[in-house]
Amino acid sequence: MSFSGKYQLESQEGFVEFMKAVGLPDDMIEKGKEIKSVSEIEQNGDQFKVTVTTGAKVLTNSFTIGQEAELETLTGEKIKAVVNKEGNKLKVVLNKITSVTELVDGNTLVNTLTLGSLVYKRISKRLA
Repeated sequence: MSFSGKYQLESQEGFVEFMKAVGLPDDMIEKGKEIKSVSEIEQNGDQFKVTVTTGAKVLTNSFTIGQEAELETLTGEKIKAVVNKEGNKLKVVLNKITSVTELVDGNTLVNTLTLGSLVYKRISKRLA
């Protein structure tokens, strides 16, 4: 199953607590709560380009499965990491945050970020 497509955030759990823990300022957390971000994924074999647009902020990461790449985090920090694919899941560890992106069915993308005991879950639906 290909990850390629555009997905709009439909719901999220644990956003405020997680963003505070990663050091995002309160004003950005308040703005971010209501914005329905759009994730666009381009997959070509093991090569991926992921663009997440949240309001005026655009975050783009490109990587190849199993190879080290420089990835930008939610806070704008750049970290070298390796993204691995396990079935229909993409998994990467950025500092202390583990990110798992799963294509649940052809139209639902679930991204789970874990930092210690904190979990931030984002559920996005494919746009037509």
